[in-house]
Amino acid sequence: MKLSRNFYLKNTLVVCKELLGKVLVYNDMSGIISEVEAYRGTGDDACHAARGMTPRNKPMFEAGGFSYIYFIYGMYHCMNISTEKEGFPAAVLLRGIVPLEGKEKMIINRGGKTKAISNGPGKLCQALGLDKTSNNIDLVTSDFFYVEDRGIKPKTIHTSPRIGISTAQDLEWRFFAKEFL
Repeated sequence: MKLSRNFYLKNTLVVCKELLGKVLVYNDMSGIISEVEAYRGTGDDACHAARGMTPRNKPMFEAGGFSYIYFIYGMYHCMNISTEKEGFPAAVLLRGIVPLEGKEKMIINRGGKTKAISNGPGKLCQALGLDKTSNNIDLVTSDFFYVEDRGIKPKTIHTSPRIGISTAQDLEWRFFAKEFL
């Protein structure tokens, strides 16, 4: 069952935990969400919206459930999903998925790599073929890009500091399920 708008309108930290085990679907490919990070509001110095709205981060200000895909380091795309109410900038960075449908296509998209296909935000986007053309899509109403609940639940949710940031490193806003990694 596709996730509803109400799922995404909750506090970002709650959405992070509840996304683990859900399935990201893009066209004919899908994967179990295994690792996520929270970025929440202007008070979070590591959040792209910490200094307000820009053309780049505008999807973070949408109501929960919109894709926010950006280009980083001149070589990778990263995918987030907006959370909370419209006007409050928050999102969940998808750091990894476990391939389900379309694994062969993901391997091709990753240049033939058969291991570690989608266990990082850049690898995830490359495996699915996500780029800025998939930015700001409503995952609640889209029929080709969405998240669904297939009843997969993590046994234990682990936390740690977020990865690859230089500010707000003390917050344990990275969530993952070891059985999916």
